[in-house]
Amino acid sequence: MTKKYDGFMPEWEHTAPPEKSFRSIFKWGSPTEYKSPNERLYKVMKDTFGLTDDYFKKKQEEGLKTVDVEVPIQLSQEQIETFSSIVGQEHIKKDTYTRLKVSYGNTMIDLMRLRKGIIEHLPDVVLYPSNKTQIEAIVRYCSQEKIPIYCKSGGSTVTRGMEAVKGGVSLDLAVNFNKVIAFNEKNQTITVESGMQGPELERVLNGAPELLGASKPYTCGHFPQSFEYSGVGGWVVTRGAGQNSSYYGKIEDIVICQEYATPVGVIKTEEYPAMATGPSIDQIMMGSEGAFGVLTHVTLKVFRYMPENRIRFSYIFPSWENAQAAAKEITQGEFGMPSVFRLSDPEETSLMLKLYNVEGTKLGSIISKRGYKPMERCLFLGFTDGEKGFCKNMKKKLHRICKKYGAMYLTGYPTKEWEKGRFKDPYMRDALGDFGVIIDTMECSVTWDTMPEVHQGLREYCKARPETICLTHMSHVYPQGANLYFIIIARMEMEEYLDYQAGILDNYIKYGAAISHHHGVGKSFGPWLEHDLGANGYSIIKTLKEHFDPDNIMNPGGTLGLDVEKRELKFK
Repeated sequence: MTKKYDGFMPEWEHTAPPEKSFRSIFKWGSPTEYKSPNERLYKVMKDTFGLTDDYFKKKQEEGLKTVDVEVPIQLSQEQIETFSSIVGQEHIKKDTYTRLKVSYGNTMIDLMRLRKGIIEHLPDVVLYPSNKTQIEAIVRYCSQEKIPIYCKSGGSTVTRGMEAVKGGVSLDLAVNFNKVIAFNEKNQTITVESGMQGPELERVLNGAPELLGASKPYTCGHFPQSFEYSGVGGWVVTRGAGQNSSYYGKIEDIVICQEYATPVGVIKTEEYPAMATGPSIDQIMMGSEGAFGVLTHVTLKVFRYMPENRIRFSYIFPSWENAQAAAKEITQGEFGMPSVFRLSDPEETSLMLKLYNVEGTKLGSIISKRGYKPMERCLFLGFTDGEKGFCKNMKKKLHRICKKYGAMYLTGYPTKEWEKGRFKDPYMRDALGDFGVIIDTMECSVTWDTMPEVHQGLREYCKARPETICLTHMSHVYPQGANLYFIIIARMEMEEYLDYQAGILDNYIKYGAAISHHHGVGKSFGPWLEHDLGANGYSIIKTLKEHFDPDNIMNPGGTLGLDVEKRELKFK
C-alpha cells in the first residue's frame, strides 16, 4: 500500500481483479499485491505531462470485463482427442480465457490490447504435459500433422515471445513440468524441468541441506526483475540475465547442458565443464526462443549461498562522464565484480532519489550541500556476493576508484531502498495504466567506446517526443562494456507506442548497439534481427531453423524474424 499523500491522491487500484476478467490476465504478479507511485513521482508525472489532479480523478480502460467470447477452435476432434490421450483429459483446456492467458505475455502491446478487450492470436488448445516423454510425443504428432507449437514457462516475456500467431497448441510448462530431476553437490549442478519457476528453484537450493541432503545451502544466482513470476525455461531460451549477472553471469554462463524435443528428434548435450568439440550445441540452442524445439531439461551451475557476506554500497557522482569512467575502471580492475551494479544517468537519478526516499532527508541535503547538482549527478548502487574476504577487498578497491572520480559515499541505505522494490516495481504499470500512462522498458548492449554516443543518440530520440520521461541506467557490466536500460514513462495509444518502439530499435542499429542484451527477440524485435547480425550471420539462423523445423511449426509468426519481412529502417 502506498503511503498517503499530503495532497490529492488518485484512487490507485488495490483490489483483486474480477475472476476471468481481462485485468486478471494482464495484472502483474499476485492478484492481491500492488504498488503505486509515491507522491514525489506523481508530481513529476503531472509536471511532465502538463496535467492537474482533475485528470487523475477518472480512470480509463481498466479491463474489468469478463472474457466471455467464444473463439472457434480450428483443430479437428480427432486431433484434440490425440492430445488428450497423450497428456490426459484433465490436462487439456479449450476455453477462450485460458487460451488468451497463455498467448499474451507482459509486452506493453499485450497490456494495451487486454485493456481494450482485444482478443487475437490464440492457440486452439492449451496442454499441461507432466514429463518429457509426453512433450516428445506432442512434438512428433504436431510435426506429423503440421500443427504449430508454442510454449509458456513463466509468461513474463516483453517481446511477444509466446503469442500463438498461427493457432495450434500451447504448452503451459509451469503447471506440471516443474520438478528437480537431479542434484549433484560434488559437481555443483542441478537439473530441472523447464517449467521450474524462479522462486521454487531458489527455495530448493537455499534449503539444500534439508531438501536435497546437501552439506551447505546454494543459489542459482539468477534474479531477473521478473524473478517472482518467471521460469527457468524462459531464462534459457531468451538468453536472459538476472540483476546479479555481473558476478554470477547471464544464463548462458550458468547453463551446463540441455535437452530439447524437436521435429527432427531429441537434442541432448552432456554435462562437461568445457569442451572443444566443434561449435557449441548448447550455445546454438540457447536463445532459440522455441523456434527450434521445446526445452525439456536443463542442468545449471549452482553457487554457495552466503548472504551474510554481502556488502551494500551506493555513491553519487558529479556527472555521467565521471560515472562512466569509474564504471569502466572498476570492471577492468581485475579484482572481481560486484554482484549488483546499477548506475543511473542524471534523469533517472533525479527520479530514483525520490523513489528511494533520499530526497527530502538529511542525506539528500548533504548531497546538495556538497555540490552534486540536480540533473547532473548520477547515482551508483549495488552489492557484493561471494567469500567474505573477496567481498571486503572488492568494496575497498571499488571505493578507491569512486573517490578518484569525485563520488561521495552514501552508505548502503539507497541500495536497501532499491532492494525493497527490485521485484515489485512491475506492479506500478497496472496503477499507471488505469490513467492512460505507460511505463515500458527497452535495453541494449554497448561497448565502452560507443556508450556515450548510444546513450546520447537514444535519449535524443526518446526525448524528441514531448511530455516523455526517459530514465536510463547501466547494468550487467563487463570489462568490455555494459547493458544500457531505458525506462519510458509517457501517455501513448497503441499505434503511437508501436511506432515509438520501432524508432528505438531503428536507433539501436543506427548507433551500433545490439538490439537486445537480455530480453530476447521474440516477435516484437524479430524484423530487426537481420540488421543486427548481418545478412551472412542471419543466414545461419535461417539454416538452423530449416534443419530443426523444416515445416515451421515451432513458435511461428515472427519469432527471431524468421517468417516476417525485415524491417525497413527509418532513422530520425
